Amino acid sequence: MKIAILGAGITGLSVARFLIEGGVDSDSIHLFEAAPVAGGLCRSKTVDGFTYDVAGGHILYSKDAAAMQWMKDSAGGDAAFEERDRHTRIRFEDRWVRYPFENGIGDLPAEANFDCIRGYVHAWHERKASGTTAPTDFKNWILWRFGAGIADHFMTPYNEKVWKRDLEHITSDWVAGRVPDAPVDDVLRAAVGIKTAGYAHQAIFYYPKEGGFQAITDGMASDVAARIRLSTKVEKLERRGEAWLVDGEEFDLVVYTLTLTDAPDLVEGMPTAVAKACRELEYNGLVSFLVALDRPEHPDLSWIYLPHENQGPANRVTYMSNYATANAPEGKSSFLVEITWPGGERYPGQEIEQDVLAGLAKAGIMTRDEVLFTDRSEIRHAYVVFDHDYTRRRTAALEWMESNGLNPVGRFARFDYDNSDQCVIKARGLAGELLGKIAKG
Repeated sequence: MKIAILGAGITGLSVARFLIEGGVDSDSIHLFEAAPVAGGLCRSKTVDGFTYDVAGGHILYSKDAAAMQWMKDSAGGDAAFEERDRHTRIRFEDRWVRYPFENGIGDLPAEANFDCIRGYVHAWHERKASGTTAPTDFKNWILWRFGAGIADHFMTPYNEKVWKRDLEHITSDWVAGRVPDAPVDDVLRAAVGIKTAGYAHQAIFYYPKEGGFQAITDGMASDVAARIRLSTKVEKLERRGEAWLVDGEEFDLVVYTLTLTDAPDLVEGMPTAVAKACRELEYNGLVSFLVALDRPEHPDLSWIYLPHENQGPANRVTYMSNYATANAPEGKSSFLVEITWPGGERYPGQEIEQDVLAGLAKAGIMTRDEVLFTDRSEIRHAYVVFDHDYTRRRTAALEWMESNGLNPVGRFARFDYDNSDQCVIKARGLAGELLGKIAKG
């Protein structure tokens, strides 16, 4: 049995580890990785003693306790991690507003508070009175669910920053389980200044003490290092009977963790309609900035959301040096700034860096004279975009890939909005299926 795993990000590494834990000989596993280091979207970077995660701020948390412990153990166990309370805020003009927004509207200026509570109650009443179902597009779903005030003051401008599209272009399906659903009584309490719990999910999270989030994938990779072919980009996949050729080398099983949008350029014989579905799947890339600061500490915050245009192009700022003490030198601190970008479009030039810094200064979370330096990273595929053709395209792509034995798994191999723990969980599931097939011969 000879197994090719295409991609040594967190998903590919997890599949390899779970197969080996299930009894597969490690010598039969071959991981192909185009980058010079494993880790994929979980990679981190250290510059002059400042560490940041190149694909946006990551945290370790999971409802699946076994998966979370497995990830911790891969990087040295509990002692190798910092435990942190989640403190997130929205920067609304010169105020800190608790997250989620509807649980923090009491922090708003009086007029905005009134707009939001009036709109929320009106939307709630309309849903109850008319029994309407949720709109299929995200823009109207926001109005239906939250009302005009919250839509105008936060949800619409923030999400337009993130998605870089008219929100009618995006389906509302993806919000299930991701956007908190506050009871109307909680919103009314919040509006008059009574604190409510809000989004308790991920109230406590974990982060590696050293090495950034990549410490987890470094730990995973260490056990299979001899099986990883770094700086080896896959160029061609060809079917040969029940086997596949990967750049001319024959394998009995292939696990595909690369992006579906690239599959038509790799897989020989893919039908035209399937190739079209793969190529047309929509996504956003990401430009990340490390901002190294000459100040000893931050407020006690984990990350913040920036909804206003005058706050610059960044939509989220992670207080990176609050995650782990070693993420910045002693006496210094740092931000990780995220700017999403439409997939396939040319990334902005260096001028965006100045726009970012000007926006952060305008938002009142730093001053320009505190900045020691910045460092930029670009991620081609960062976020799945749920346009109205998403389900049709994704289904066509996955049905063909699966029926032809390419075993797609991972955020962009399946175009699922999966966090790192979910990638591990799904890798564990696929490994179990493959182990069953192997056992049957």
